[in-house]
This record gives sequence, C-alpha cells and structure tokens, in this order.
Amino acid sequence: MNRQKLQNESQQTYMWFREAAERGNAYAQFNLGLMYKKGNGVPRDDALAVRWLRMAALQGLAFAQNHLGAMYYHGRGVQRCDTEAARWFRRAAEQGDASAQQNLGHMCRQGRGVAVDPERALSWYYRAAEQGMAGAQNQLGECYLYGNGAAINYPLAMAWFRKAALQDDAPAQLNLGMMYKRGQGVEASDSQALYWLRKAAAAGERGAQRELGIAYAEGQGVRADPRRACAWLQRAAGHGDREAQFRLGTMFAKGGGVERDDARALDWYMRAAGQGHMGAQYNLANMYACGRGVEPDPKQAFEWYRRAAEQGAANAQFSLGVIYANGQGVDKDDVRAAQWYRLAAEQGDASAQNNLGVMYASGQGVAHDDRLAVYWYEQAAEQGHALAQYNLGGMYGSGLGVARDPVRAYMWMLLAAEGGDATANVNKTIVARRLSPSEIGWALDLSHKWRLSHRDVLPQRQP
Repeated sequence: MNRQKLQNESQQTYMWFREAAERGNAYAQFNLGLMYKKGNGVPRDDALAVRWLRMAALQGLAFAQNHLGAMYYHGRGVQRCDTEAARWFRRAAEQGDASAQQNLGHMCRQGRGVAVDPERALSWYYRAAEQGMAGAQNQLGECYLYGNGAAINYPLAMAWFRKAALQDDAPAQLNLGMMYKRGQGVEASDSQALYWLRKAAAAGERGAQRELGIAYAEGQGVRADPRRACAWLQRAAGHGDREAQFRLGTMFAKGGGVERDDARALDWYMRAAGQGHMGAQYNLANMYACGRGVEPDPKQAFEWYRRAAEQGAANAQFSLGVIYANGQGVDKDDVRAAQWYRLAAEQGDASAQNNLGVMYASGQGVAHDDRLAVYWYEQAAEQGHALAQYNLGGMYGSGLGVARDPVRAYMWMLLAAEGGDATANVNKTIVARRLSPSEIGWALDLSHKWRLSHRDVLPQRQP
C-alpha cells in the first residue's frame, strides 16, 4: 500500500513538473531533467534528461547548466565532450554555483576541455571552498600541499583540509591524517594521525585503510597487531589499492604475523603488479624464478623483472643482467647483461657494480678496461660488498688499472674475509707472506680506519 502511494505521488509530481516545463518554467524543466537523469518516478532516460536540462540551461538556470556540463563530461545522453562540459560548467560557475566552480577547477587542473592552468584551477577551487564545498576545500588544500598553482604552504593546506574534514570529507580526513603523520606544518602526532585516518577508513577511503593497516603492521602509534593490519590492508586491497595489495603479498610471503601462504602471496603480488607496482613486479618475478606458490617459469620471471626494471627498479635491472649473463631462459647476451648491470650500478646497486667491474676486467660485453673495473669494484667495495673488496684487493695486488699497492691489497682482502668471502679468507694469508711486519701493521690500521668510517655499512664489532 505504501509503495503504491509513493508511486502515485511520484506520478503526480511528474505530471506537475511536465505541465509547468512545457509552459517554459525553467525550474520545472530542471527538475524534470533530474527525474529522468536519476530515474525518480519515471524510467531513467539520459537523452530526455539532457533535453530538459538543456532547456533550463538555455534560460540561464545555473543548476541546470552544471548538470548539463556533467552529462557532457560523462557522456550520458550525449556524446562525451570535454569542451562542452567546460563551457556549461563555466556558465554556471560565473553565476556563483559552487558545484560548477569545483567542477571547472577540476577541468583546469586536468586540462580537460580547457588548457591546463593550475592557477585558474586554484581560483575556482577557492570560490567554491569559500561557499563551504568540502570537496573544493580538500582540493584547495592539495594545491597548497603540493604547490599546484600556488607556493607550497603547509599551514594553509592543513587549514583547508581541516575545514573539509570537519564536514566528514573522507579524502580530506586522509590528507589531514597524513600531514600529522609526516609532521608537515605541524608537530608530528601519531595519535592525531590515527584519529583522522580511522574516520576516513570507516567512511571507505581506501588510502586511509591502507595507512591504518601499515600502522598496525609496523606499530606506528599503536601496538603492532598483524591481524588488524591484515584486515585493514585487505579492505584497501579489495578496493584496488595496489600498495595494500603489495604489502599483503609481503605479509603472506614472509609469514609476518599471518600464516605463510605462497599461493596467497602470489595472488596479491599479481594484482599489484598488474597495476604497475614496481616492488610487486620484482617480488612476483622472484616467485616465478624460484617456484614459490607456482611452478618455476623463467619466461614469466623474465617478463616481470623486465617490467620492474623498465620502471627503474635497480634490483630488477641487476637480475636481468644476471639472466642475460647466464642465459637463463633467454639467449646468453653479455652486451645486454652489461647494459642492465650499468643501469643498476648507476643507482648504487653494489652487486651490479661488482659484476660490471668483472665485465670490464674480462672484456665481456664491454671493451676491456682495467681502470673502469677498478672504479666499479671500488664503488661496491665502499658499500661493504665482500666480493668486490676481494676483487679490488686483487687489482691492487697485480697493479691492474691502479698503481700496485700490496698494503692496500691486503687491507681489502682483510675486509673481504671479514665480510664472509671464503676465497679472500684463504688468499689473505698468501698476500700477508709477501709483506713486512710494518706493512701488515699499516694494512691493519687502514682496515680499522675504514671500519670506523663505515659503521653504517659494517656492523660494529665488540672490542
């Protein structure tokens, strides 16, 4: 009975609007357009919605102009056209319609239908924000946070985020929480960060759900709780958050607070990797290479290493170098191996630096060059890479690419042996036999000084 009554009332409302709209009443035309747009009281019909909204918009009704712009923006009832969308948003915005001002701000920021213009976007966001539009207030805060259209200003960013957050705008609550977490424009506060993140997460903001998951996983401002971490990360991951998917994959791969499950780790890595997450692509490649959670598949491993490497992941670039150097699932190619090693080495990857040094020393994939071999060995050795330290010691011992220096040869052999290189542990004794007691003492002193200046590289040893 109640449903029948509502249907009758909707039909009567429709007839009133229809009669007034046909007589030219702009407000009736607008409301009739909304009924067709939303399917309220009548079957949804985007074409008819556009027809009535256009009639009202041509009479200058700002509400109708904004809605008509949205129809062009989304391609509902008309062919999608950003230029037309921007034109109608502008007509409404210039009449003071806050929603249209916010929409026009988006168009100027994205360069849709108009030229990219961060300053004009800021101006439109400001007008809408001053009228209390929470979404525009959040966007204005982001302009000040990231310096889009204005100089970076953390206090202003926080002020606008707070205005929007107090209106329960979830994106603003997330932004406010992250500012407290990072200490941007305010003293860092885990409690305040969690307060706003919880509000945003409860409203379904996936970024906040991810950050809560990370906080529980790492014990940031709360007691570490893997179960809660997993629960929040799964919510965010279920909404497509690739960082949450990656972190879930890592939890299941390592058994960090949850039962280790390679199949589930593989699944989450696959989802994140498919969205371009570099770390997930690298870890997924490792799983295919090692056969964890899946049968070993060198081709799949190569493909995911390649994707991560092309995004600049140094560890993936190094792995591709190894694959080409050894011909693992691809034709052996020293030139390509050297190319990938170089990319990783230039980012500071010590293993790649050492391997690139080996290639220069042997002339594999590159022209033989002992000086460059010494250079790359040294780069890796300074990072505590034991094999590179051994190789560098060998260059000093033989005088290849560097002036012969038995003392420094012994120094690097000592450090390599301490780092666990078995060959260096054997050969250091051979090198020592060729040195005088004073030279051995000098080498020991040099190695001691190196350790003191590289405490962040090598663990400090007990006296």
